[in-house]
Amino acid sequence: MDFLKRNATCGQLRKSDVGKTVTLNGWVSSSRDHGGLIFIDLRDRYGFTQVVFNPEEDQAIHSVAQQLKSEFCAAVEGIVQARPEGTVNDHVATGEIELHARKLEILNTSETPPFEVDDHSNVNQELKLKYRFLDLRRPSMQKNMILRHNTAQAIRRVLNTKGFLEIETPFLTRSTPEGARDFLVPSRMYPGQFYALPQSPQLFKQMFMVSGLDKYYQIVRCFRDEDLRGDRQPEFTQLDLEMSFVEQDDVLETVEAVLDEIMGSVAEKPVQPPFPRMTWAQAMDNYGSDKPDTRFEMLVSTLDDIAAKCGFKVFSSAVEAGGTVRGINAKAAADKFSRKDIDNLTEFVKTFGAKGLAWMKVEQDTLAGPIAKFFTPDEALAIREKMSAAPGDLLLFVADEWKTALDCIGRLRLEVASKLGLVAEGKFNFLWVVDFPMFTWNKEERRWDAEHHPFTSSSARTPDEVRKDPGHLVSRAYDLVLNGTELGSGSIRIHDQTMQQAVFDVLGITPEEAEEKFGFLLSALKFGAPPHGGFAIGLDRVVMILAGAPSLREVIAFPKTQRAICLVTGAPGRVADAQLKELGLKTVT
Repeated sequence: MDFLKRNATCGQLRKSDVGKTVTLNGWVSSSRDHGGLIFIDLRDRYGFTQVVFNPEEDQAIHSVAQQLKSEFCAAVEGIVQARPEGTVNDHVATGEIELHARKLEILNTSETPPFEVDDHSNVNQELKLKYRFLDLRRPSMQKNMILRHNTAQAIRRVLNTKGFLEIETPFLTRSTPEGARDFLVPSRMYPGQFYALPQSPQLFKQMFMVSGLDKYYQIVRCFRDEDLRGDRQPEFTQLDLEMSFVEQDDVLETVEAVLDEIMGSVAEKPVQPPFPRMTWAQAMDNYGSDKPDTRFEMLVSTLDDIAAKCGFKVFSSAVEAGGTVRGINAKAAADKFSRKDIDNLTEFVKTFGAKGLAWMKVEQDTLAGPIAKFFTPDEALAIREKMSAAPGDLLLFVADEWKTALDCIGRLRLEVASKLGLVAEGKFNFLWVVDFPMFTWNKEERRWDAEHHPFTSSSARTPDEVRKDPGHLVSRAYDLVLNGTELGSGSIRIHDQTMQQAVFDVLGITPEEAEEKFGFLLSALKFGAPPHGGFAIGLDRVVMILAGAPSLREVIAFPKTQRAICLVTGAPGRVADAQLKELGLKTVT
């Protein structure tokens, strides 16, 4: 079809373009009739341009302009002119000029949108997701999509320069029931059998290393059938990479180079690699979390030595039972939290499994509060010294079994810091957490679980060492944390088949089960597998943090709701009985 094709964008024109004849294509963002003069703001993904229709210059075009409504798609040709004095708009890049129309074509009309397509309207989230194609016209959403594109390009620039190959792995693969639930895809050609959508390309990328493709990466879609939160989606995108003939430092330095490029060229917030490193044990002891937010202090204190001998039974009983007592010092906050505020904090920690919350306020020479009477002067002094407490501080304590106490005090630390405004906005603190436990004991099922995944190598030098004392093994795994959010994780992999079988033995996976689930990887390890390691970064999470968005849905073009529904297409949906019959399936609901 013939139409007025643009030779400029709606965000391009400046005062230096005055006098030029240009053509713009875009959507009508707003329309205003000022006593005969009609002004519209024409919008595309590059910005806005004010267009003027003057009946004294062309009555026919002015008449057509009167038909323009919000979100009509239009083409305008006109002459760029400087805005009259006093009408300059400093809030847009094109605010010094306007386009005086000479030609106008309505390329398409629009129904009245279900909401105003701008960044100022307070619109129901489900309505926005239902009409996501309109929501994506909003400047802030387009900015997020551009940020996502630029982030992906920065990744490619760095890794291509470093000799990595971008290689695709299959989406239809075998179900390996480790970790989250798989999405299953029925096979028409093999009734009763299923493909699985990959939770990650882990096994394929390890086989690439055996193949001699020693530097692989992929910006890849992954799938997990799990309950959703603001930072999770059933399908998500990650940067996946793997390297041969490397040790941990080589992988970490490569990932740092990628983040350095993203932060410098995309976010324009340069960082300074190498990033700090912290062992898992240090992170848990000092922050109560394996993904600590280091933008503020308020370190966790361990009070087991004092608690074991004190007169406060809640503390002493917890330690006697093999648990722990942990505390945080909210500096100068004694007068900032009322008794009701502290009661609310108590309910907060209870939601994460704590039995309660103990507290004391620091006065000039002593401690005050409901439990202060249970401590001798020497014990009170020891608590103050251990927690670096000063008059006016508020001390908060959790006593419980180790995992619950650490989790609750870590979450409490974040909650208190948020209420006190201690978290510095616009600050980006990257941190490597290293030396995770290789295995964790599952008390309910009375077996060992892999802390990361079963293909992670450890501090053990022989298969016998793996089997002998699994609880004390340190894995060669590492997580990258940004502002208290885990961006990704990786490890140096097991490349020896006998070591891999030893790990399976600890996990209770028999040789027969291992062959059934992972036989293709075990087969590859028999053929000269090199030492190798890798990493995966959640691209959605990186862009979410850079955009300052409240959830992943704001940086994914067509996300699912918290109930895993696509409101645009209505997925998931029922299919015809004929399709089910072809697949050899019947539904029970």
